[in-house]
Amino acid sequence: MAPNKNTHRKPAIMVTQSDHDRLSRLADAHANRDPDASEELLAELDRVRVQDGNIAADVVCMGSTLRFTSDLGEDRTVTLVFPGEADIAAGKISILTPIGAASIGLSAGQSIHWTARDGRVHRLTVETVQAPAESPAAPAATAELRPAS
Repeated sequence: MAPNKNTHRKPAIMVTQSDHDRLSRLADAHANRDPDASEELLAELDRVRVQDGNIAADVVCMGSTLRFTSDLGEDRTVTLVFPGEADIAAGKISILTPIGAASIGLSAGQSIHWTARDGRVHRLTVETVQAPAESPAAPAATAELRPAS
């Protein structure tokens, strides 16, 4: 039986305007060095819904720590970072990796199929998301806790 065309349909994702701008520049800058990673990231950015303001704390953005499971039986917790900060031993994965590009903009509970560098397709499910320490949502939340002047 042939697989359903919707089997690999990608979920709706969102990113902040600042992440979209920085990630677009990053993908463009890496186009000559790593065209596959650059194209993957640009393809994800082409389908995002850009938010001018804050996004929910359970949405994967740059600096988020996420726990994901995969069809390979993995259950991992990683932090999504820019390439210069990547350190797999410390659980910091680059946005330019297949998993990094696939996870940007996903919410807890969403799944996505992604293609590994060896060409095999895998499924990743975001279980939990922890907002970055300097989350775009943090200033608004802090302001609400201040007493009125």
